[in-house]
Amino acid sequence: MRKNTVTFSLAALLLAVSLSACQKSSSTGTAQTDTSSKVSEDSQTAETVEITNVSYDPTRELYEQYNELFANHWKDETGQEVVVTQSHGGSGSQALSVAQGLEADVVTLALEADVQSIVDAGVIEDGWIDEFPLDSSPYTSTIVFLVRKGNPKDIKDWDDLVKDGVGVITPNPKTSGGARWNYLAAWAYADKLYNGDEEKIKEFIGKLYANVLVLDSGARGATTSFVENGQGDVLLAWENEAYLSIQEHPDEYEIVTPSISILCQPSVAVVDEVVDKRGTREVATEYLNYLYSDEAQRLAGDNFYRPSNEEILAEYADTFDLDINLADISEFGGWAKAQETHFADGGIFDQIYEQ
Repeated sequence: MRKNTVTFSLAALLLAVSLSACQKSSSTGTAQTDTSSKVSEDSQTAETVEITNVSYDPTRELYEQYNELFANHWKDETGQEVVVTQSHGGSGSQALSVAQGLEADVVTLALEADVQSIVDAGVIEDGWIDEFPLDSSPYTSTIVFLVRKGNPKDIKDWDDLVKDGVGVITPNPKTSGGARWNYLAAWAYADKLYNGDEEKIKEFIGKLYANVLVLDSGARGATTSFVENGQGDVLLAWENEAYLSIQEHPDEYEIVTPSISILCQPSVAVVDEVVDKRGTREVATEYLNYLYSDEAQRLAGDNFYRPSNEEILAEYADTFDLDINLADISEFGGWAKAQETHFADGGIFDQIYEQ
């Protein structure tokens, strides 16, 4: 592939129905459902412990496999079974739900700002970003273009997305973490193109979003619009999401790597209020810590996420373009400033999109 083209009581049943749409795994030691909700402390026994991971859209396949890997690890270390309930949706929406009371032992979200919004609600304690290595980001990704086989619109870079007649699919930055990475990657390109002229950058971003046909609430919904529903000419996608589409439809799509993209750092955190109430801090902490193990890092790479372990990342040099020019969130003043400037109500995205 070319890199640049390239078991249930009635109460439990009601619990499962109340959760958000996800997959279910029958693997030993894991149970996945489409939502998350309160699992009572009474359910925690010497033999079994239950935790909930609230995550973002494109991590479904990764965590379906990781939950089984972790269950085996936890069993070996403690002799205890662990059951992981999994929830997926747009990262911003997921963060809002947790902040408003959706119970999660851990969150594995698309970006730092979404975890910080839960901190601001008093559910996660300050200092979470230093609890795990590399700013609590166990794997990274970037943004690429997914186009139809043969690339009929000859899309090579961001400037091709603002041309007349090009239909763009990207999620809504107000609800999707991946969509905010998409927006910032495009901004980084325009910033270089126009030497920091903000008015011209805004005009460029405005033209891009004028070509957007659908603003889905999350990245997986956007992929469905493009791949399953046949909408648009190009999908702005998480790199792993694009590779999954190629894997599932090898003769129908290609990946285009733009000249400038952005280093995407998904963030993980223990939800302090919940684990302290439910007595699950130890297992929840190890659940996230084990993401940095060699086994989990390779699992991330196999699911087309970039391992944070540089030596293991190098093992995937034939998969990823490791020479891609990546902007960094620090160039936007960090996530707190980027969120306030671009994505808060009345911010630059609202100003541009309303036009």
